[in-house]
Amino acid sequence: MKKQLVTLSALLMAASVTVEAGHRERFQDTAKVIEAEPVYRTVEISHPERHCWDEEVTRQQPKHHSYTGTILGGIIGGVVANKVSSGRGRGKDVATVAGALLGSSIGHDISHKNNRGGYTTTSLERRCEVTHKTTYEEELVGYDVTYRYKGRLFTTRTQEHPGKRIPVMVNVRPDISY
Repeated sequence: MKKQLVTLSALLMAASVTVEAGHRERFQDTAKVIEAEPVYRTVEISHPERHCWDEEVTRQQPKHHSYTGTILGGIIGGVVANKVSSGRGRGKDVATVAGALLGSSIGHDISHKNNRGGYTTTSLERRCEVTHKTTYEEELVGYDVTYRYKGRLFTTRTQEHPGKRIPVMVNVRPDISY
């Protein structure tokens, strides 16, 4: 029992030494700002711009298209074939249809040959295009701050200007390396 009590006491003493060695204290203080240098980055900004202008446009307009030549050629071709054909009955009918088709084709070709040309029109049309104008701007990212605490210089980056003093978090722990 005595031996167990001694062992328990030794364990408790070792634990208290370990707790003391690991004890830390943190607190907030302020340090004097030596310099606060602004930090910028270049930002690319693209703006769409619409440009419009009036442009003169020329177009070729065809003449009015008529089927009169095709119809007239078909009638003439059919009548001529009917009169010229020497057959009777079905042979004469086939010759008449063939003449009508051939006459229609010839009348169509002649009327298209005579319909070439037409007329030219000129008008103003509004044309627009969108282009992108790119500009570059400097954007403030933060401040590179140099400060002095307990005679030593430190640096950090802040989002805003810290002023004359900057808050610092101090972490104190014993040096058990001796």
